[in-house]
Amino acid sequence: MPYLSSLSVVLAEVVAPDAEPAAREGRFPRGAVAALGRAGLLGLTVPREFGGGGLGPVEAVDVVARTARVCPATAAVLASHFAAVAAIESCGGSWVRGEVAAGRHLTSLALNECGPGEWGAGIPYGRSCSVATCFADVVALRGRKRQVVAAGEADSYLWSSRPLAGPDGLTLWVVPAQAQDLLVPAGPGGVGPSGSGTSTLCADPVLVPADVMLGRDGGGLDILLRAVRPWLLELRSAIGDDPLVIGVHALGPGFGDDVVGTGADRDNPVGQSWSAPAASRLR
Repeated sequence: MPYLSSLSVVLAEVVAPDAEPAAREGRFPRGAVAALGRAGLLGLTVPREFGGGGLGPVEAVDVVARTARVCPATAAVLASHFAAVAAIESCGGSWVRGEVAAGRHLTSLALNECGPGEWGAGIPYGRSCSVATCFADVVALRGRKRQVVAAGEADSYLWSSRPLAGPDGLTLWVVPAQAQDLLVPAGPGGVGPSGSGTSTLCADPVLVPADVMLGRDGGGLDILLRAVRPWLLELRSAIGDDPLVIGVHALGPGFGDDVVGTGADRDNPVGQSWSAPAASRLR
């Protein structure tokens, strides 16, 4: 299969030589992600008519599993990217589709709102503590997401919030990384493979165009259950006890049993410093 030939070259020539130093230094695998984009692997699951590879979850899971044997951090980044793209494609695409297909855009999941046993963990299934408020054609998103892979490194994030119309249900948004006041902590803040950029992402608030909503208002849970959850379950089945399992919390709450994200972090601890994420440069 052509994608396997491309993947083998990238793994051998770019990913493998840098995997151990990057993991040791906790450095994000920027070169690997850029090479995967140039090889057409970031756009693997985008339909061919939009410039992508036109392949499905079986091939995407194969790519992630093979990459995990060489560099768990890069595999975690790919897994979160493919899962977010699955949600985007299930709604007929969005503003990022062409850029993903061209290999210039990395996206990631921003769904998880609390760790086990933390305050907010009792929020009912399928709801969010993140808030969205609409002002004409602009939406203000406010909230905090935990265990976000490629936090501060991706070009966009699949973000969940309460619906605009009320507290029940979920709404999804494709939030651009360059949005003002989208913040990440200055130090590491997540559990995942070293170098995967797994950390917290905070909107305090973030203003985005209303048209970055994915699907309909309040329809986010259905998208996650139809598109994201099955993909994550396939991934878990494929990689088994691979080291990537260390980072499964970063790919979605519960990694299958509860992918929608519930609960919320406590207020920002005193002394915690935050910085704005830099957009990816995949060109």
